[in-house]
Order: sequence, then structure tokens, then C-alpha cells
Amino acid sequence: MTATADPRVIVITGIMAAGKSTVAQLLAERLDRSVHVRGDIFRRMIVSGAAPITPDGGDAMNAELRLRYRISAKLADEYASAGYTAVVQDVILGPDLAEFVTLVATRPLAVVVLAPRPDVIERRERERPKTGYGDWTVEALDLSLREETPRLGLWLDTSDESPEQTVNEILHRLPESIVG
Repeated sequence: MTATADPRVIVITGIMAAGKSTVAQLLAERLDRSVHVRGDIFRRMIVSGAAPITPDGGDAMNAELRLRYRISAKLADEYASAGYTAVVQDVILGPDLAEFVTLVATRPLAVVVLAPRPDVIERRERERPKTGYGDWTVEALDLSLREETPRLGLWLDTSDESPEQTVNEILHRLPESIVG
């Protein structure tokens, strides 16, 4: 990557099983100096008293998500200020995506939204060892992604791409992903 025109923070988002973790890791490995900030790690740090992450999670769940996003944004800024490109990966949907963009101080900032078809998400969810959906449905999260999430950055239908192909496309189209 070249110094000033390339983003110092790249956000990879999408619904569960969209390929965020794999793509973010592969992308970080392709960059010269980079870190992979996994937003879900901050939830796992809560030892007791975590709010349930459910469709009806309410105010407590939303407050924890906002805390998680603030921590991710600050950590990304710290790594960027030390000369790293921070690849932040998390489920950031609806108006939370625009809010997250305001939480990150580092510019340029890129956003990449992985948006494979729901049938592909369902297949991936069945094939992976961990399960993320529980009380959620693919249809509900996909609807939230497509109808409630602002069209920021680069949106990719990765249904027919391997993770490596997706990373190649992100790198090729990186200028389109810049949001600030």
C-alpha cells in the first residue's frame, strides 16, 4: 500500500457467516503493516453480566454493542497512529454503521460490506463448526443489512467468490471503499 492515499482503517462488515473473519484475516495478511481487530472479542471479554444478543435484546444489548464499537474504533485509531493499517471486522448493521464511521478518527477510512445472497449464508452457516444464528434468522439479518444499513463504502456480493477472490477485489477496488 502507498502511504497517504490508502486507508489506515478498513472496516469489514456484513451479517453472520458472510465471510468477515476469513476475509479480514486474509486482507490483513496481504498488507505491509497491519492488524486484525475482531470486534466480537470484546464481547467475549465480559466475564459476567453480558446482555443476551437476541432479536429482542433491548437497551442493554444495544449499550453493549455501542461499547464494543467504541472500543474497536479506539483500538483501530491507536494502531493506525502507530503506523499500522487496522482491519476491523464485526457485524455492524443499520444506523450503527454510519455511527461507527464517526467513531473512527483516522482518515482515510474504508468500509467494505460483504453481502452474499441469503441462500449462500445459510449454506455457509450449516458448513461451519460454530453457529452464530441462534434466535436470529438469516432472512431477518439480511433484511436489516439491505434495507436499514446505509450504502457506505464498497458493497460486494461475494456469493460466487472465494475469500481470496474477495480480498483481490477489495484491494483492486479500495478507492471505492473510502468513506472519509
